[in-house]
Amino acid sequence: MRKLFKATLLALSLLFVGKFSNAQSKIGYVDFQSIVSQMPEAKTIKPQIDAYQKQFVTQLTAMNNDLQTKGKAYQDQSKTMSDADKTAKQTELQDLQKKMQDYQANAQQQVEAKSNELIKPITDKARAAVNDVAKAKGITYVFDSSQGSALLVSNDGNDLTTSVKTKLGIK
Repeated sequence: MRKLFKATLLALSLLFVGKFSNAQSKIGYVDFQSIVSQMPEAKTIKPQIDAYQKQFVTQLTAMNNDLQTKGKAYQDQSKTMSDADKTAKQTELQDLQKKMQDYQANAQQQVEAKSNELIKPITDKARAAVNDVAKAKGITYVFDSSQGSALLVSNDGNDLTTSVKTKLGIK
């Protein structure tokens, strides 16, 4: 009876271990930044962002020139101005400087939003390709091995970067 119990326990243990080993997940990794940067669509984004940003730079340059001109005029005339006029001019210059800083902050936000808007379809396409390759290879989890990621150790067998580039037509 004891031998039968031990044999049954051993059989159940082997069955459990077998099921557990089959349930383990396969893990792979890709260099996502490399993939996205090498996609043909990505090469057209930088000129679009630069052109969009240029209109803000032009406006900021004009605002800065105006501030510099008014600042120089204030310095030249401050010796002959009354205290009330000096205070008014100083307030005007401070308001212009604040307006310029606010415009610059808003411009940065708009450029970043435009950049995200333009890159989103490309990253979505790359993610879909990573997903397809992972499914085809039976990979459950895929890490991004780009700089700054948490991936510390990997073997070449689970690097999906080349397969994803091939799927996207990148050489």
